[in-house]
Amino acid sequence: MADPIVTVSELLAPAFAAVGGPGVDPVVRPSDRADAQANGALAIAKQLGQNPRQVAEAVLAIARDLLVGVCSDIEIAGPGFLNLTFTNEFLASQLAAAANDSHLGVRSTPLVEHIVVDYSHPNVAKEMHVGHLRTTVIGDAIVRMLTFVGHRVTKENHIGDWGTPFGMLIEHMLDLGETEAASELSVGDLAGFYKAARVKFEAGEAFGDRARQRVVLLQGGDAETLRLWGVLVAESTRYFNTVYATLGVLLTDADLAPESMYNPMLPDVVTRLRDVGLLRESDGAQVVFPAGYLNREGEPLPLIVQNSVGGYNYATTDLACVIDRVERLKVDRMVYVVGAPQAQHLAMVFAVSEMAGWLAPGVAVHVAFGNVLGADRKMLKSRSGESLKLNELLNEALERAEAAVVDKNPDLPAAERTAVAHAIGIGAVKYADLSTDRIKDYVFEWDRMLSFDGNTAPYLQYAHARICSIFRRAEVDRASVRNSVPVLATPQERALALRLLAFDTAVWDTIDRYSPHRLCTYLFDLAQDFTGFYEHCPVLKAADEATKQSRLALCDVTARVMEKGLDLLGISAPERM
Repeated sequence: MADPIVTVSELLAPAFAAVGGPGVDPVVRPSDRADAQANGALAIAKQLGQNPRQVAEAVLAIARDLLVGVCSDIEIAGPGFLNLTFTNEFLASQLAAAANDSHLGVRSTPLVEHIVVDYSHPNVAKEMHVGHLRTTVIGDAIVRMLTFVGHRVTKENHIGDWGTPFGMLIEHMLDLGETEAASELSVGDLAGFYKAARVKFEAGEAFGDRARQRVVLLQGGDAETLRLWGVLVAESTRYFNTVYATLGVLLTDADLAPESMYNPMLPDVVTRLRDVGLLRESDGAQVVFPAGYLNREGEPLPLIVQNSVGGYNYATTDLACVIDRVERLKVDRMVYVVGAPQAQHLAMVFAVSEMAGWLAPGVAVHVAFGNVLGADRKMLKSRSGESLKLNELLNEALERAEAAVVDKNPDLPAAERTAVAHAIGIGAVKYADLSTDRIKDYVFEWDRMLSFDGNTAPYLQYAHARICSIFRRAEVDRASVRNSVPVLATPQERALALRLLAFDTAVWDTIDRYSPHRLCTYLFDLAQDFTGFYEHCPVLKAADEATKQSRLALCDVTARVMEKGLDLLGISAPERM
């Protein structure tokens, strides 16, 4: 079972191929004039030098037999458009099939790929701030959807756990004492720990010398230094996991792909680039000049893989990542969920990887995103003017959500109230992010995102809970109505059925564009269509038992699509609010 648009497109393809030749796309889309419109005749007409309406008539002569039982009306309009109206029986049968499908009608991928998704990327001994929100929730939604349609997905959390700052961090930890330092890190004061180390590094020559010597020991593999470094990593990771648990994302320790993992591979990156003749010397550094990249002076822009004193940088590590993912993981696709400011850097890394023969064109994809802004339309900050800690933002979301739940439903038991508040608060934060076109900046507004009206998570969650309440009041087991074939007797029932059947296309459109806001828009439209249905079509007070069962079936599949759609975004759907 699939979206009727997809089904009709497949049924029409032979008719268009018979008139215009193989490979002609019927281009079927939803239409305001009918249920769907096929626009392929115009392209055939241009190709053959014929009148587009005559082409449409030739296609229609073949297509009528193919669409028996599917379309109640087909008419030619404008320059050869085919306006298609589906039969109610066809829609009802498709919807009944979706209700009995574990994927609710969403097609599985015809070609299973191994896809690595690179996202979240916090830094050891540094606070996760609001900037990490976008990469984490967008990446998590993409992972959920790719997995849902059948791809093999590897999650990689490329955390920053290596480099010169670890000299001062280890020395600061020794000054505090391991136990006290671990305690400070485990309660989430990573920002304070890092700042204190930085102040000592900049203020004291003796501390600076110790820190620099510690870096040498770390890079040289000194066992005690590596043990101390491991304490920093472990305590920071424990803190990251508390944030991930609050957010409800899928990342675990098994998904960590730290910078340190790639450190032994960096010399080989330089060697391999030299062996294929790509390395050039520029101001003492070893660089590659990918074609088409220029600096502000119009000169070729280099990707530096080894600096003038022999050190490596982010580009070297990113190139090692590409090699590892292609050669060890043997991935078919790499998805990098990284902020838009890194677009040029990643594009150059991909270009050099292709030049070296490590990467085929199109395998690596940059899923870029904009910034989170405050009410002043500047980067969102804390009240003190510093970067807003992610855990502080999430805690505030939970507090505000609990107050909203108490106001809306004061009779909920305390434990259930806490669970519902968590679902609403975290859902509101995630949905506000995901419902915005990812490439754009968005303004963070508590009142809007926690509202039970408009395109928000609480509105969608409440729509789901309201449907669940219908079955509680009716004392009907939802599973008992799933074998019913609904009767689409009213415009509202028909509109709801069409929207439900579009879930397949909404999911695939979101995956194809790596744009979760498209699924958000679909779910909001679905909730509005359900409201129209519920207001015009009595369910529990239906005129007869058959109509009641039919409408209960529509309610059930709506709730299930809503719940699954929210789940694909990483958002919970409570049954009571």
